[in-house]
Formats: sequence, C-alpha cells, structure tokens
Amino acid sequence: MSVVQVAVPVPLLSSLTYRVPPGREAPSVGARVLVPIGSRVVTGCVIAVGHEGGADSSSGSELKAIVDTIDEGPFLPHAVLEIALWISEYYACGPGAAIAAAMPPQAWVQRGPRQGRVTAFKTERVARITDAGREALRDGAPRLGQRQRDGLKSLAETANGMTTGLLAAQQIMSDTLRRLATRGYLRFDHRRVERDPFVSLGQDSVAAGDTGIVLTLGQERALGELLALVECDGFRVGLLHGVTGSGKTEIYVRLARVVCGRGRQTLVLVPEIVLAPAVAGTFRTVFGDRVAIQHSGLSDGERHDQWHRIRNGEVDVVVGTRSAVFAPLDKLGLVVVDEEHDSSYKQEESPRYHGRDAAIMRGRQAGAVVLLGSATPSMESYHNAVTGRYVRVVLPQRVLDRPLPAIQVVDMREELAAQGADVVLSSVLLDGLKSRLERGEQALVLLNRRGYAAAILCRQCGQAIECPNCSITLTFHRSAGRMRCHYCSYSQPRPTLCPNCAGPYLERLGFGTERIESEIERALPEARVARLDSDSVRRRGVAAELLKRFGAGDIDVLVGTQMIAKGHDFPAVTLVGVVSADVGLGVADFRAAERTFQLLTQVVGRAGRGDRRGEAVIQTFHPDHYSIGFACRQAYEPFFEAEMRFRRGMRYPPVFAMVNAIVRAGRFGDAMRQASELADELRDRADRFEVLGPAPAPILRLRGEHRVQIFLKGKHRPAMREALQVVLARRPKLKRCVTIDVDPLTVL
Repeated sequence: MSVVQVAVPVPLLSSLTYRVPPGREAPSVGARVLVPIGSRVVTGCVIAVGHEGGADSSSGSELKAIVDTIDEGPFLPHAVLEIALWISEYYACGPGAAIAAAMPPQAWVQRGPRQGRVTAFKTERVARITDAGREALRDGAPRLGQRQRDGLKSLAETANGMTTGLLAAQQIMSDTLRRLATRGYLRFDHRRVERDPFVSLGQDSVAAGDTGIVLTLGQERALGELLALVECDGFRVGLLHGVTGSGKTEIYVRLARVVCGRGRQTLVLVPEIVLAPAVAGTFRTVFGDRVAIQHSGLSDGERHDQWHRIRNGEVDVVVGTRSAVFAPLDKLGLVVVDEEHDSSYKQEESPRYHGRDAAIMRGRQAGAVVLLGSATPSMESYHNAVTGRYVRVVLPQRVLDRPLPAIQVVDMREELAAQGADVVLSSVLLDGLKSRLERGEQALVLLNRRGYAAAILCRQCGQAIECPNCSITLTFHRSAGRMRCHYCSYSQPRPTLCPNCAGPYLERLGFGTERIESEIERALPEARVARLDSDSVRRRGVAAELLKRFGAGDIDVLVGTQMIAKGHDFPAVTLVGVVSADVGLGVADFRAAERTFQLLTQVVGRAGRGDRRGEAVIQTFHPDHYSIGFACRQAYEPFFEAEMRFRRGMRYPPVFAMVNAIVRAGRFGDAMRQASELADELRDRADRFEVLGPAPAPILRLRGEHRVQIFLKGKHRPAMREALQVVLARRPKLKRCVTIDVDPLTVL
C-alpha cells in the first residue's frame, strides 16, 4: 500500500501519514493534496512517498486516506521544499509552518473532494469573430442591427479578439454580444491577465540594457575577486564589506549579468519592502522584464502571478524581502543578501527563520555563490570572515572618492542645561537644517521611535498609562488623538483624567518621530517636512510615493525611524541629524551596542552622496559610549574588536550559539512553575550546553500572556534543539505554550 507523508498548515504539528486509495496513483513529492484532519478537509503538501502496512504505527489505528490530489506533478519545486524542510528542522518548528511560508498566496484551500482545482489566476472574457461572422460581414449582414455590425467589424480588425470591457466602451453591450454568439458569429473564451506589480509602482515595461555606470578602480578590484568565486562553479560565501556609498549595488548587477550569461539565475534579498522597488528598478535596467519582485507589500494577486512567472522559468532575477528566499528558482547561481546585518531579516513569528541564514543554506543546496553585503556587517558574518569561513572583499572608499560626512556630536546634557528640559532639537541641528534650507539642499532626521510622546504620566500618583495586554506604556499619537501599544496594537483615546487616581495632571514624557516633525515645522515654517515611519505609511504605495517625492526634491526634510537609514541614495541630502542616538542602548539586550553602531553608521552614510560633502549631527546623552564613538569615526574593525571582547567574556554569539525558550501562561505563577519544570528536565540532558533561567522576560506580559525565559547556550545547536524537542514531546500541553527561538536577535 502506498502511503504519503503530508505537511499541513497547523501550528506545531508534525507531518502526518495518509494512505493512497487503491487504484489511485501516488501523488508526487511537492504536490498538494486534500486530507482529512478531524472534521475538516485541508490542503497539505506531500513531503515523502513510500510503502507501508495499513495501520498507523504510532497508534495502531487504520490510516486515513487522502481525499484528493490537486496537482499532477510537484507544485513546490524540490529546491523550495528542501529549504522549507531545513527551516523546519533548524528552527524547531513544524514542517507545515515552514511550507506554508513557502507557498504563494491562494495555494492553500479548504474545500471538499474535487473542489481543490481552482485557479487563482485573473482572467478576462474575450470575444472572437468566427468564420460565420466574417461571412455575414461580407454579405452585408442584412439581418443584423447597427450595434451588431459595429461589433463584428471591430472584432474582424483584431487578430486576438477584444475583451468585453473594450467592446462595452464602444457601446457594444453584453446583450448584443450574446445574440451574436447565439447565431454563431462570435465565440467567447478567457485570457489570463498578469497582475504586474511594476505597473502599480510606476515602472513601465523596459528593454534589457546597461546601467551606464563606469566602475571605479576599487569596484573593479572587488568585482574581480568576486568573479573568481563565481568561476569556481560551487557553493562559496563572500562578504562584501563596503562603506556606505561605495557602489555595492552595481557590483551585484555585474555579478548577476555574468551568472545569467552562464545560464543561471540570481536571487537578491533586501531588508525592507520600501527598498525593493528601487533595487528591482536597477536590475530591470539591465535585465528588462526578466526581473520579478516578491514581498508581502504586493497584493495577493500580484504575488501569486509573480511566483508563477518565476516557477515557469520566465525570470532571471528575483528581488524581494526575506520571504523571497522561497522563490521557485530552479537554476540558482547567485544569492545576494544586501544589508545582511539588518534585523528585519529575522522573522519574529513561526517559522522564526533568519532570511540571511536561510539564503546561505539555499545557496549551499543549489551550489551557488552567496554574497553578503554591508557597510556594518553583523558580528556573526564578520566573525566568519576573519576566521576564514567567508571570503572577505573590501570597498574602503566611496564612489568618485567622495569623502565620508563630517560628524559633530552634541552632548544633550549641555543642551538641557542651556535650554531647559523640554529641548528636543539642539541648536546645532536646527542651524544645520536652516542652512540646508537656504541652500536648497535636503536633510534626513532620524529618531528610532515613532509616535508623539513615549508615555503619558500622572504627576499626582506617578503612574504611567500602560497597555492592558502588555507590560508596556502606551505611546501617544497626536495626529490620531489616541494612545497605542506597539506590540499588540491595542489603542484608546487619550484620557483627560488618570485612570489610576482620577487626577487631572497628565504629562507627556519622551518623544517620537511625530514630535520631531512638529518641532521642525514650528522652527522652520517655510520647510516642506514629511515623515516616514510605519504609522505614516500604513496604506500600500505610500512609502514608495513619499520616497519618490523626496528624491524629486519636493520635500526638504524627511523625518523617520530606521526605515530612512537603509540603502537609500539621495544625492541632494547633505545633512543627517540623529535625535537620541542612544535610544537603543538602554534596552536589556546583548546586541544593543551592535544595533546602535550599525544604525548610526548607516544613517550617517546617507549624507554627501552627491557633489557636495555631507555632514551629520548626532545628539546623545552618552557621547563616550564606544558604539557611538566608533560610529562617528566610521571605524568598524575597532568596534568589532571591542564588542568581541564583551561577547567572549559573556559567552554570547558569535562565540556561542543561543536558543531562547519562552513559556507563556495567563498567570505569572503558572508560567514560572512550568518554566522551572522545563528547565530542570533540560538540565538533565545538558551534556553539551548550559541552561540559564528561568527568569521573567524583560517584557513580562505580552498580548495578555505572562512570559518566562529559559536560555540554552552552547556550541552544538543540534543538541539544544533535540533536548527541547524531546522534553516537549513528552508534555504536549506545555508544548503549545512554549515559543522556541533559535539564534534569537532579540531577547525581550
């Protein structure tokens, strides 16, 4: 009897075994099938096919049969299935969760037998003239009305027919067409319409060509070193360590052209959706319409159609965010991970995979070259480079030898002493903004915290207004007149009285991007100011339009969060201001210094990319902190050495690997008790790792649940994963309440 292992999109569930009904051919690995789970029939993906007896070996019960096979062959290509199953194993999540992330939109259906074969392609109804219709026109069509004759004439002039919509625009309506079809003068069929995301992005169809950029000597040298990796025809990882503005993107394009010439394809990952259109546009300059884009900002229809273009081999280059690691490329030769250090590559819900690390494994499985690019490489990647696991290639200078921005550090302790406690923008930054406005230049102002005020505090009882679901203060958003939790999205109107003591003395504490925007508008009323953060660009396309306006010079000052620090190239920007540069240093996370250094270095690098030299003003209360000092000097190697001393002493990554297990419960006592029991069982198996905790998580309550953490540290990830899985398998109820995060980027 043929049996199949099926992964279904049910959290924490392992693959399930089903039998193939007698007389029916076993489905292919990678095909979708309809299978019963309880009273439901759901879509699953076949991950293995074999032969077995008729009983489920785990329970002794008769195996259930698959209900239907949706695909005649593999729907998910072998390469995509392989990377999804690797993610399932490495990140200790169910195979269904990983495969669900790999599926295009509308691939999962929950329907009865024989109803699974639905198409998610968009079609349009097309009318075509028949031979009888042409004959009727030649005879003068004496029995036809004027509209019918006009319709047949229009159809006779087209080789591929006309859509009913176009005919309706000519006042030839459906009743007229139906009567003509009844008489056999025309026929209807349906034509697939591709939903092209580049149209909505304002990028028209383009022919393949050249960027027209002449490489610098530094770029030529770096390209030569990387081409040597490509020539090896095998898996290698390179780290392109180039200062901001050194021209890394052009090197990506040149490498992709070589790979394409060898009959293979390129995958390019970027950390943010807002970066994808510009990068895709650069590649379309060279590869024309054989470029696809994949990210969650597209409509489901656009993502679906782009996925199938890739699947059908119509694409040479795919540009996308972390989910594009699942793009169905079958001849992958080059994988580029731009801004590889960026934390956006880590998914914070199941499957909790890191896009960069999954991309490296995708390259290994395909025998492709993987190129990681950054001006501020992650500690892990740079450690791999200095220890010889990766090939390090350096771009130490900007294009055209443009100098790095001059940096001025403002000690905000002195500003507060001189101007009072309410000061937000230093006199140095305001003067810099004024001078740019007078010269017709542009400025970026960064504060990595959104909203207007970080908290509302009652001066009578001293209590801040907190989220009812999370142990987090609510952030005040003045434009909406509401207070919001940035973790669970709870919101409420701003109260007039303290909910704790009914006192009327409510005071705003701290500030966010909305406040910075307001302060600049007040100080410089003639300036055109805009804001780029996740609040201001909720609607699709707003971010791209805002960046387009800024690039066209329609905005003088762009205020934003870390979204403005990544990958943008605006030649007219000559000033970058950083408000509260140390906002991330107070976070209880061992990566705080690394993130601060990266963010400052990246945003400072947005200035001076044109003919005029850039300047940066960094406001901080901790000017002597090593991460800020090294960022001001753009000194990566000294920062790396200083941070590695800290990581070695504390046995943190990249010296040791970590797994974070978070136990969740409605009451803190229950969470702590269950976590203690779990930690004790893990210690009994901890021969190759150490167990730390349990301890309350820094954010103790999140979305209504209390959270307690257990950390596993060691140099052997498989042992840590296996121990967790074995212990949790014995306690299925607890398993549903535990979040496992392998290689966590945040420990909050």
